[in-house]
Amino acid sequence: MTRCSQPEFVDFYLPFGGKLTSENRWIKLAELVPWDLVEQRYGASLAQSGMGAPPRSGRVAFGAMIIKERLGVTDEETVEQIKENPYLQNFLGYRELLKDAPFDPSMMVHFRSRFSQEDYDEINSEIIRLARNESDATEPEGEDHSEAEDHREDEDHPAPEPDSAEPQRRPKSGKLLLDATVTPADITYPTDLKLLNAAREKLEHIIDILHRRLVGRRKKPRTYRKKARKDFLATAKMKRPGAKKVRKAIGKQLRYVRRDLAHIDALLKAGADLCDLKDYNYRGLLVAHEIYRQQQEMWREKKHRVDARIVSLSQPWVRPMVRGKASAKVEFGAKISVGVSGGYTTLHRMSWDAYNECADLPAQVESYRLAHGHYPESVHADKIYRTRANRSWCKERGIRFSGPPLGRPRKQTAENAAELAAAKELDRQDELDRIPVEGKFGNAKRGGTLARVMAKLTQTSVSVVNIGVIVLNLETRLRELFWCLWRWLVRVCSGLIGRQAPHKRPSLAA
Repeated sequence: MTRCSQPEFVDFYLPFGGKLTSENRWIKLAELVPWDLVEQRYGASLAQSGMGAPPRSGRVAFGAMIIKERLGVTDEETVEQIKENPYLQNFLGYRELLKDAPFDPSMMVHFRSRFSQEDYDEINSEIIRLARNESDATEPEGEDHSEAEDHREDEDHPAPEPDSAEPQRRPKSGKLLLDATVTPADITYPTDLKLLNAAREKLEHIIDILHRRLVGRRKKPRTYRKKARKDFLATAKMKRPGAKKVRKAIGKQLRYVRRDLAHIDALLKAGADLCDLKDYNYRGLLVAHEIYRQQQEMWREKKHRVDARIVSLSQPWVRPMVRGKASAKVEFGAKISVGVSGGYTTLHRMSWDAYNECADLPAQVESYRLAHGHYPESVHADKIYRTRANRSWCKERGIRFSGPPLGRPRKQTAENAAELAAAKELDRQDELDRIPVEGKFGNAKRGGTLARVMAKLTQTSVSVVNIGVIVLNLETRLRELFWCLWRWLVRVCSGLIGRQAPHKRPSLAA
């Protein structure tokens, strides 16, 4: 895959004069994105009917999402930034300054829905592959090229199946860092009382819509919405309501919801039609039914847990994730498993349901082998991954697993003191080597938008998370290019280039 031809920045027309500089970060970033692949995957998602207005290019759609994630702004602010900044317009492929906004902010929702998880995986893999190829091309002579040669050999000869014994005999190199985190969704902190109140208000709105067809023929049913709202606020506004008061308030809301559901059934039997409801309201009706069933079960059996528990009326796919963190013991959002190798991040799994990430280790290691042509020398993960099954799996393939061995610590004696000290130092180094994967989460959440995913749909939420991972890799490549150029300048100034074989100046060109 070759890179899409980047329009020369000197050809960008500015009506007020001047030229764009090639040292701008957006100019450099544009040369790192495989635009040809983006256009190919984006075009495959279009209907290609030939009717209607021509679609936006894949570069505009994908580039706008990168700009939004990198700046950490809203959709509206993203469009305003593009409108005002010629460098952002050049990043999106425009060749002259735009007078108006290139698209409406609402188009960002459609852009996010055009790419699937497979599209993002392929684009991210291509970015990592191009970065490794350029690193190999700019690597000074005399350094180890074994990994690059193994990778090129693997491209000519497809890798064998995971069960084959050949990969175990190939030399292992590199470190694979594994971890999982939760990307919180933009929902209010859920409580049973608050959730029932939201369901009740949705059902009251649905009753109003269904009764319009029966005006003049049937009296509108009484919902006691003012009284129900008053009962809800009486407990919700209390600073520390006791368990008995909360249970009593939940019981009242359950009876209000049950009455509303009965009214809806009666309206449908009297001639109302569910076709009068929009898709959003019809989905809300189904979700309200399930919320009532779950809350009634928990209230009746006096428990606080139920399978597939719904915590948001507008986003019923969001589930509570018990993480045990100091800041929040429970988080609400999608759980993701990632792997970091050589500073680059790959998204292995994204799920709205809670799962144990330790089961992902074999598949993540096999993905590393398919990408590099060999197994990693060591795998670094936290305590939850260090199960007996994972240790045995890595041991069979000759992969060192970080962390102390299972069982009781060995008793220190004069004979094994040096050995235990070396093992302790190795464990300490393994913990230090695992820091970058935690840093990636910090960069994506504090510097990006993954600390609170504002997308409201499942597909758009998937896009936000994947774009966050892709931006992390683009930022890593930009830093590598900066330090590569810095090392080249140091060698020039110190006279190393004159005494060694000449090296080409590192370039961003493919």
